[in-house]
Amino acid sequence: MKFNNFNFRMAGYLLLTIAVLSSCSKGGNSPVPVNPVTGTGGTTTPATNAYAAVADSMQSKTYSTYLSANGNYFVQNNTGNTAFNYWPQAHMLDVLTDAYLRTKNTKYTQRMKALLTGLKATNGGSYFNDYYDDMGWMGNACVRAYNATNDADYLTVAQLIYTDIKTGSNSSQGGGIAWRKTQLNYKNTPSTANAIILAARIYELQNNANDLTLAKDLYSWMKTTLVDATTGIVYDGINSTGTGAVDKNIYTYNQGAFIGAAIELYNATKDASYLADAVLTANTAITDSRMVSVGVLKNEGQGDGGLFKGIDVRYLTALTDISALDAASSAKIAAFLQNNALYLYTVGIAKPAYLAGPDWTQKPTGSVDLTTQLSGMMMMEAAAKLQAEGKIK
Repeated sequence: MKFNNFNFRMAGYLLLTIAVLSSCSKGGNSPVPVNPVTGTGGTTTPATNAYAAVADSMQSKTYSTYLSANGNYFVQNNTGNTAFNYWPQAHMLDVLTDAYLRTKNTKYTQRMKALLTGLKATNGGSYFNDYYDDMGWMGNACVRAYNATNDADYLTVAQLIYTDIKTGSNSSQGGGIAWRKTQLNYKNTPSTANAIILAARIYELQNNANDLTLAKDLYSWMKTTLVDATTGIVYDGINSTGTGAVDKNIYTYNQGAFIGAAIELYNATKDASYLADAVLTANTAITDSRMVSVGVLKNEGQGDGGLFKGIDVRYLTALTDISALDAASSAKIAAFLQNNALYLYTVGIAKPAYLAGPDWTQKPTGSVDLTTQLSGMMMMEAAAKLQAEGKIK
């Protein structure tokens, strides 16, 4: 996942300012933080289906604003940069799938299929990419689309991608999946976690024991190598500089991706240790000041970083779907998601364009990257789902 104008190895996060916090506390309809431990706080309760209505508007505006002129892909931003970037297309497919699951409106299945075929046409007639993590996002989006629609074309693409991703597995650093095909000795969280999720999902569909074995082996390596045993914090990668050192950069999406890997292995095996791992990482991901301020996921910029929060939200939401999750953890995670949704819903979306910027505590100004918009859409789709299920207000 690369943008020419974005430094993937960003030095750190932008801090929320006191001025922003002050502006968010003024007025009877402005939100205040919900304590993610107690679930208390918050002054604004959206009406029933309010999140769904905003999600509908964001879906409509994103489609009309970001769709390329030829209808094959979604462009980089809303201010004239029409560049094609592979990995946001995967998350666009995911949010279209979210909308279809929520509404059952066939306009979304039409848009999903157009994107599937358009991606191949735009990507040189192939679904493959130099970056294993990019393909992992697409493979997993295709499995979700298949499960939602039963359209075999999505499963065919997912299997093609899965076969290619497995070429990123080698013994360098003891295991894992490489970040990219031209850097096989560098292993990282997004490539490996995506491969785990994809292998586990394909196992659940096809019951091939080799897929479950691969998922388990990759997970064991990742947990041992890139996850802090005490806190559950997930680090970014290992050996990026050729020294064998762990890259201890902390990004929200890595927490989400590891949670997703643990969830899928729990679903496939019912081994409670995977669920415990997911809960440990989630508890840290929703409270650690390096990723969260006033109960809201921090601004990680635009470019690639614009998508990070949405991925974290997706898998935190998926964790609340696990029936075996203890009530206290479920309530805590739901309260955190509610707080994020409340800020974004109340003060973070620019209307009538329905654009979401990288800071969910204030409206965006200027250009908004597709990546950043997608995170906002994931949050609103998640909020609509959680509200419909009665997990948040």
